[in-house]
Amino acid sequence: METNENTQRRKLLGRWISIAIISVAIVLGLVVLDRSNRHPRTDDAEVFANFIGIAPQVDGPLIRLNVKDNQFVKKGELLYEIDERPYQYALENTLSDQAALEGQIADEQRRIAAMVSAVSVAQANTHSAEAEVANAERGVSRARAEWTYANNNLHRLEPLLTKQFVTVDEVDKARTSETAQAEALRQAESRLQLAKAELTSSFAQHEQAKHAVTTLEPLINQRGAKAAAVKNARYNLDNCRVYAPFDARVTNLTISEGAYAHVGQQVFTLIDARTWWAIGNFREGQLKTIAPGMRADVYVLSNPTVRFSGMVDSVGFGVTPDPDRIGNLGSSFPDVQRTLNWVHLATRYPVRVRVENPTPDLFRIGESAVVTVRGD
Repeated sequence: METNENTQRRKLLGRWISIAIISVAIVLGLVVLDRSNRHPRTDDAEVFANFIGIAPQVDGPLIRLNVKDNQFVKKGELLYEIDERPYQYALENTLSDQAALEGQIADEQRRIAAMVSAVSVAQANTHSAEAEVANAERGVSRARAEWTYANNNLHRLEPLLTKQFVTVDEVDKARTSETAQAEALRQAESRLQLAKAELTSSFAQHEQAKHAVTTLEPLINQRGAKAAAVKNARYNLDNCRVYAPFDARVTNLTISEGAYAHVGQQVFTLIDARTWWAIGNFREGQLKTIAPGMRADVYVLSNPTVRFSGMVDSVGFGVTPDPDRIGNLGSSFPDVQRTLNWVHLATRYPVRVRVENPTPDLFRIGESAVVTVRGD
């Protein structure tokens, strides 16, 4: 009887132990599920940083290469130097052209100052000639009036001579007076024509002098082009020396001193070491619990024991569609493939986490990482 009772007790104990284990497993599963929903985690992550390609902005041989591949450089450090002599000569040439233009402008200003005086003189001569013309016209009017009187008087006395109402001497005096007044009229008209000719000449000199004053404008307009040429030459000269725009890591260095650098041809790459990200690909069902500003933990596989604090920077809103599901999107109609998928894989979207305390020696672009989002 005791043996049966012990057996029953052991069976009952084993049953309770099994129930306890199953219960604990269920509870642990629920806890893990809740934790994974509230604190999403992924090991499908990589380290990323901004990078730029360094390419020369001027052509020329490299006379100095101040960096090595994978070297860390500080902002403002000299990276490389291109032979600056051709660009120095170009700058001196443009400065010479600019100085020559300024000299021409100065000479023209002095000449124009003299021409301005000539304009004043010509204007004064014009006013004087106008006054002479006015005086001559008045003289012609007086001479014509006196000649008209003398001519009328002569024609009035000549018929009276036949009737002996006047003497021959009086008629001769009238004829002499008419002849003298006619000559005075001709002289007055000659003076008027001469005054008009002088007025025309003075006006022409005045217009010529005014036109000469405006010839400075084309030279003034060249100042902008000369100044731009100087700035461009100085810009090219400054680009012969290239400095690090920020703290960075040099990589993909494929050139050496003595090589000829071409404009736009990349010589190496600079990785921006100021900011590092861990880009984790999370399942679409986890995105509802992830938002920018949430805290996160980042581990890199080169040293998985070190935890780095981070913050969610952004959550991706687009990935390349799977052609096996929706087909190829063309310009006319979607090319939908007829497939039957028994297992539906969740789409993953990239979540960018900015690392707050990166270690420069541990972080490399493309390095595997683990990201856990902790929430607010």
